Amino acid sequence: MRLRSRVALTVAAVVAAALLTVSLVVYPAIAAGLAGQHDGELVLAAGQAPRLLESLKGADSPLPTTPIPVGNTVLQFCPGPFRAGPTDGFVPLAEQDEAVAFGKLPPYYRDVTYGGVRYRLYTAPLNLGRGTLVRTAFPLDRDEQTLNTLKLLLAALTVGGALVAAAGARFLAGRALRPIARLTAVVERITATGTLTADGLEGMGAGRDEVARLAGSFTAMTRALRESVLAQRRLVADASHELRTPLTSLTTNLELLEEGRGTADPQAPALVHEARVQAGELRVLVNDLVELARHGDVQLHLEDVRLDLVAGRVLARAQARAPHVRLRGELAECLVWADADAVERAVSNLVDNAIKWSPPGGEVLVRVDAAGALSVSDQGPGIAPQDLPFVFDRFYRAESARSLPGSGLGLAIVRQIAEAHAGSVRAEPLRPGVRLVLALTPSA
Repeated sequence: MRLRSRVALTVAAVVAAALLTVSLVVYPAIAAGLAGQHDGELVLAAGQAPRLLESLKGADSPLPTTPIPVGNTVLQFCPGPFRAGPTDGFVPLAEQDEAVAFGKLPPYYRDVTYGGVRYRLYTAPLNLGRGTLVRTAFPLDRDEQTLNTLKLLLAALTVGGALVAAAGARFLAGRALRPIARLTAVVERITATGTLTADGLEGMGAGRDEVARLAGSFTAMTRALRESVLAQRRLVADASHELRTPLTSLTTNLELLEEGRGTADPQAPALVHEARVQAGELRVLVNDLVELARHGDVQLHLEDVRLDLVAGRVLARAQARAPHVRLRGELAECLVWADADAVERAVSNLVDNAIKWSPPGGEVLVRVDAAGALSVSDQGPGIAPQDLPFVFDRFYRAESARSLPGSGLGLAIVRQIAEAHAGSVRAEPLRPGVRLVLALTPSA
């Protein structure tokens, strides 16, 4: 069943339930009102009985006992003695009527049937001092006709109201759900074609209602997915390209060893050395790819981390493997909210990058301030202005760096770690060299 039909049925059910509730309240109220109105008319008619009696007989005339129609009311005088049983052409007397005639019991009402007609009967004393009753009655058949008509009217109103509400709700739901239909069509097209574009939802995200917010969120989601897929494809293409070069060189060297005299060839040591270098580059590239994926997917274990102590450990390890460079640290005490392993990897990548570009005898300065910023400065050739916006992109290497070893992923890993910590990273040109700054959030 379509959504608009379900909305129509739901609205029809609610309207029908509301009208039925109203009918169940209105019908008894009207019936009780009619009954109360008739009871009042019977009491009024009984009160006017003495004047009516004076107009019907003289001073010595006998009391009339046959029923007298007065408008919609039937009036009867009942003189004593009283005996339960039939009267002169009307409803039989009851046992308590004599007590009512002499004031021992109050007047009372009862519903009776006489001659196939239902009556509302009121019995009261006539107050003539000789124990006489006056009885007034109203035929209830007229009320039954009125109430039956009211029943039909309320039933027709309930059914008709529900049908009109269903038709109106279906029409309005069709108009209200038209954006949902557009969104559904776009989702089905994406499912069928695999094209992550939200064409057809133009203008839907401009409103503030739930449908507009859904359309806007869906458009943003498809845009993010498309960018993610494109980035994944670029990563695969760039990784394939970067892997091809060392693999080709490694394969060539192994083929030369195989085609010649093997290890007895005078060129064998050089070929083996070159193969080991290419294998090392492959290992670095694969490790960087694993690190890039790990920091993008693994949940960070955030805690208070002393950024100055992390930088000190990285400097101590780097000094041992880079004796040709002077490493200096200006490390102010700094506590950041971060993943310790991830931050140490980022700092290590920044220091290794500075060491790679530093000339023999050059200085690498690592500075940490209390605000959560770590900077690494070198005295290398620096970065061309046109390359500054791209130094943290994956596999990006400037023209001057393409002949040097490296995967082009180290700084990309730094940026990914910084963004995962809601931080930032930037490059600032120096003369000579460059300063790379990693900014993290200090602990509260």
